[in-house]
Order: sequence, then C-alpha cells, then structure tokens
Amino acid sequence: MKLGVLTALFSDQPLEKVLEYLRDAGLEAIELGAGNFSPTTHCDPDILLNDDKEFTKFKKLIDNYGLEISSLSCHGNPVHPNQETARKNIEAQHKAILLAEKLGIGVVNGFSGCPGDCETSKYPNWVTCPWPPDFLKILEWQWEKKVIPFWKEENDFLKEHHVKMGLEMHPGFVVYNTETLLKLRSAAGEQIGANFDPSHLFWQGIDPLASIRKLGEAIFHIHAKDTKVCPYNTLVNGVLDTKHYSDEINRSWIFRTVGYGHDYTFWKDFVSTLRMVGYDGVLSIEHEDSLMSANEGLMKAVTFLKEIILTEKLGAMWWA
Repeated sequence: MKLGVLTALFSDQPLEKVLEYLRDAGLEAIELGAGNFSPTTHCDPDILLNDDKEFTKFKKLIDNYGLEISSLSCHGNPVHPNQETARKNIEAQHKAILLAEKLGIGVVNGFSGCPGDCETSKYPNWVTCPWPPDFLKILEWQWEKKVIPFWKEENDFLKEHHVKMGLEMHPGFVVYNTETLLKLRSAAGEQIGANFDPSHLFWQGIDPLASIRKLGEAIFHIHAKDTKVCPYNTLVNGVLDTKHYSDEINRSWIFRTVGYGHDYTFWKDFVSTLRMVGYDGVLSIEHEDSLMSANEGLMKAVTFLKEIILTEKLGAMWWA
C-alpha cells in the first residue's frame, strides 16, 4: 500500500514546488483536482486534453519527481436541478474522465450528486427521513427519474474510456452510505464504486471497517481523513449539524487529521481490512483539519500512516 495526498491543500502553489515538497516528505502518489469543486491549479483538462506539448511537459514533470497519479478529483453535482449547473458539472466530469484515459489513470473521484424534488426545483433536496410521506415520493422520483438514468449512461461512458468512478459517500448527496452506494452500483453498473472516505461515515454512526467488508471490490480509491465527534455537543444536539466548519467548539463533529479522531488501533485495522478485501492501492491524505495548517496536518498524517503501513507490512511478512 502506498501513501499519497490530494494536492488541493496546496492549490496556491505551483505544481513543481508541490511535487518537490511531497517527494521530500516521502510520499509516493498524488491525487490531482480536475474540475467542479476540485481546483484545476495543478491539472487543467482544458489545457492537457488540447495541447500535446503541455501534456508531455506535465507528464515528464511528475515522472521526474518519482510520483504516480492515483486518481483525478472532479467532485461536483451532475444531477443538479439547475440544468445549466448540471451541464457544466457533467462537462467537467467528462473532461476529467477523458484526461484520466489519456494519462492511463484508472479512477476519477466524484460525488453522486443530488437532484431537487421536481422538474422545476432550483436547489438540491437531500431526503433524510421517510415521513411525512412526501419525502418518500421525492426520493423515489429522484432515483427513478434522475439518478439512475444519468449514472447508467455515465457508466457506459466510463466503460468506453476504460475509467472507473469512485463516488465519495457524502451526506447531502443521494449516495451517502454503504447501502446507497451499492444501490447505485447495482442499478447503473460496475464502473461505479467508492472513493472510500471514512471521515463522512464516522459521524453518521457507520463503522468504516464493517462498510469496507460490505463494499469489497467496489472500493476503487481511499481518502485518509479523520473525524472527531464531540460527546458533549452530540449529546445536546445530535450529529446533524449545519453550523459552519470554523465554529469548531460548538459543532457536534469536525474533520481532523488522521490520528486526531481515532487512534492507532482503528487505523491499523483500517489498513488491514482494506488488504483483506483486496485493496492494495494508495491511501490519499485529504487535509481538511481547520485546527492545523496544511503543512502541520499533512506531516502529522504522513508520520502516523507511514508507521501503520510499515507495521502492517512487517506483520504480513511474519505471517507469510
């Protein structure tokens, strides 16, 4: 298993400077933003798909630093109720898929998206409970009329270009847990799987280890990110929390660097369970810890995960 990072946290820095820093930090892989919510500072499909000289220069630069690209990140909402927004999101997603094909990368990461509640909606409508009955009608309409038809077509597009889509199970979108990921994969096709990020599962009360076992081969890529659930705030307000992420002291949970939400025991089991289901790819660190700088959060995560990966490898060698 290799250690990588989503470079979005350094989007204010030029790519070569970022590559040098990451190589010196001992990382082996990078995940690059390629559109929608993911910044294209380091990887612009509009340039790389249309300018072969720039493409060759881009590839050579990454190769020179001995890093591999684990995936492209193009997190958007391709089923947004605003047709123009949806069109732009789909266009960006398709460019990312075409660029992944050109680069020989097997996975693009993104979101399932979330429609509105009817054809005239302006904003997404995420259904979280079955009552009053209107909610179930909305949910049925979303899946049958919008989500499944779009992703069936997208599965064909992905298959044509030899790329898989790793969907992040993220609240706010129709795929947010193990069950909904498998529901979409079953309905749309096997090019659809998971970009597995445990941080979004922790606060929902989902055990990531159980989810890994259930998903198995449907896991295409990993985000290494932690979450700290605040016992006091959760006991008072529960886990559904719309306060801004910067209001750390009052939130029920916040994103943390790995090791600051869950200890070595969990993360050792996390790596081991991934291996048991056949995943031996990249752990891509995603830094969204508002209590640490990008440098501090990344280096703590690198040190923490390197020790776990090494321990797990030594254990596997001993048993062999």
